[in-house]
Amino acid sequence: MQGQAQQQAYDRGITIFSPDGRLYQVEYAREAVKRGTASIGIRTAGGVVLAVDKRIPSPLLEDSSVEKIHKADDHIGIASAGHVADARQLIDFARRRAQVNHLRYGEPIGVESLTKEITDHIQQYTQVGGARPFGVALIVGGIENGEPRLFETDPSGTPYEWKALAVGAERGELQGFLEDNYDEEADLDSGVALALEALASVNDDSLLPTEVGLATIDAETESFVQFDDDRIEEYLVENELLDEGDDEDETDE
Repeated sequence: MQGQAQQQAYDRGITIFSPDGRLYQVEYAREAVKRGTASIGIRTAGGVVLAVDKRIPSPLLEDSSVEKIHKADDHIGIASAGHVADARQLIDFARRRAQVNHLRYGEPIGVESLTKEITDHIQQYTQVGGARPFGVALIVGGIENGEPRLFETDPSGTPYEWKALAVGAERGELQGFLEDNYDEEADLDSGVALALEALASVNDDSLLPTEVGLATIDAETESFVQFDDDRIEEYLVENELLDEGDDEDETDE
């Protein structure tokens, strides 16, 4: 009981370290990320792939209103896991920083530079009283000097660079799948297939186009492209991952 009371005292304020050097509010923010649906980023020789699980809680909800992939600049995309409202604030911040770089220097912002500006902003909320950390993790992918780059932001404000990663729910299983199947020399289409296969591996090996978000940033054109449901369905059919349960129900009727 005494240990629990001490923990409660230290997790009341974000600015207070516990005796063992922990910031409990940051750890709680990481738990919020784990409760969010999964997002995946894959760096390939041909560009970057971003894929997200958009589970729709009700058939009455417009699936287009569930936004987990965002365009930050023409050459940079961001996927999120965790609190969507927190993600929107960070996306808006990232877009402003990208625009400022264009106006000030007349050139696109670097992927690494943008990621570090985002994490610097996140870090401020780990040492200011009266505020809480952002309960979201971002996957920032894009093209820098012709090379694909892929980064993760943590609620503590730490950036990590990856070849492939997953954040959100079932991260352990997804990360294990990526580690077993990742090919650094794969092209962009192979990266898309790997991302969809990873999501399907934790969803009964099948997916619906309306419950998946998909985008790529091509290394050659340096352009962000977000796929619509029809194109996602084509990829699912091509890789034999399409959930055909609804089609069978319609046939029975």
